[in-house]
Amino acid sequence: AADWVDGNVTSGPGAALAKRNRQLPEEGAAAGAARLRVQQALAVNALFLSAALPQAIIPPLFNRYGVGETFGAHVDNAIRLDRGTGQQIRTDLSATLFLTDPEDYDGGELVIAGNFGDARYKLRAGDMLLYPSSSLHHVTPVTRGERIACFFWMQSLVRDGAAREALFELDQSVQTLTATHGADVFIVGEEFHVAIA
Repeated sequence: AADWVDGNVTSGPGAALAKRNRQLPEEGAAAGAARLRVQQALAVNALFLSAALPQAIIPPLFNRYGVGETFGAHVDNAIRLDRGTGQQIRTDLSATLFLTDPEDYDGGELVIAGNFGDARYKLRAGDMLLYPSSSLHHVTPVTRGERIACFFWMQSLVRDGAAREALFELDQSVQTLTATHGADVFIVGEEFHVAIA
């Protein structure tokens, strides 16, 4: 029910040529309430924190794609301005939080180019995809219904993607060991140790 505006309000000149969608105005009450809800959820989501290792997060934005709307192939800006603080943030990671269930619209897939071909995503409402901001990606045209999502960027504590991935895998291993053997799991040097009571 909010007043949506042209999605190009946050686009650079290159993206404006490929972007056809709508966004919630950043300063609006609807965006502010939704942003707070997303930020609170991110702050307590262990999987997100482990995968992103966020140092700074650009406040989330919200977009809407109706029939015929799309966003052509692009790479996200390497540096973004946090309008609230005036701070420039290096964008290591991009995130898309799907807010519409996939059966409610046709098209609207997030397609990310990779070394082994394109990966296509159309996730359930409440599911989020985290991907390198340097990835070439696009949103296919919506042909039925509407696709609503939240999107944002972040600077990680670990700039190198391979190192960040290795730390994520290590953390997931520790979490699995902890779940299996209880809290008496500890690491010394490069070795795992499990104390079984």
